[in-house]
Amino acid sequence: MTGFALPRPSVRFVPIYRRNLLVWRKLALPSVMANVAEPLITLIAFGYGLGRLLPEIGGVPYITFLVGGALCMSTAMSASFESLYSAFSRMHVQRTWDALLNAPLELDDVVAAECAWAATKGLLAGAAIAIVALAIGAVREPMLLLALPVVALTGFVFAAIGLCFNALARSYEFFAYYFTLVLTPMIFLSGVYYPMTVLPDWLAAPARWLPMSAAVELARPLVLGRWPEAPLRALLLLGAYALVGYYLALVLTRRRFSN
Repeated sequence: MTGFALPRPSVRFVPIYRRNLLVWRKLALPSVMANVAEPLITLIAFGYGLGRLLPEIGGVPYITFLVGGALCMSTAMSASFESLYSAFSRMHVQRTWDALLNAPLELDDVVAAECAWAATKGLLAGAAIAIVALAIGAVREPMLLLALPVVALTGFVFAAIGLCFNALARSYEFFAYYFTLVLTPMIFLSGVYYPMTVLPDWLAAPARWLPMSAAVELARPLVLGRWPEAPLRALLLLGAYALVGYYLALVLTRRRFSN
């Protein structure tokens, strides 16, 4: 198979996915706590702290406004950590991928399983934020449940992007570039903490094309109990990031294993 061949979907990725699930179950509670802690602290600290100082945004309390962004941020962070640190450990440190490739499996199966598993971790993190938001009364809208498919797609997007960087990494330190230069600026530019309308036009225009912006654009209205105004554009943008990101991750991973 050439390095640029299209992905070949196969159900053989399922046992690899199940293997990751069984390993995770042993450390499920601390894993969830670690992935949810930062966005949860952000939700409570910013929501209740700044929320007492800021006026309502769009007619809703600040903490309610923040939930939509926190859902997407938590999902992106969790999917990124799994597709970077955990996947790199299995690929490079533990050599789990090498062992899997000695079975009747293809590299495409391994990458598909890693992407699906990282997306699942993102979905779990986003769902945890939704549960907390309901528990503390920050959100009471039943349409919050409709945001979970958006969370799942967001998890897949950032899992695919993370696997691209994973294929390029030679050590864990490489991932600092991703979190410092890619994910953190994206969070601050994508309307997680404040409406994008407060950004200057020269910054808001390109920021609208970021995957996090599309995710927040879909999730926040659902959290507030209304339909997104232009869902098709955001869905197509997230879908494009998912497809291109996954294909690029596969190409880069093939190239790494061919060297």
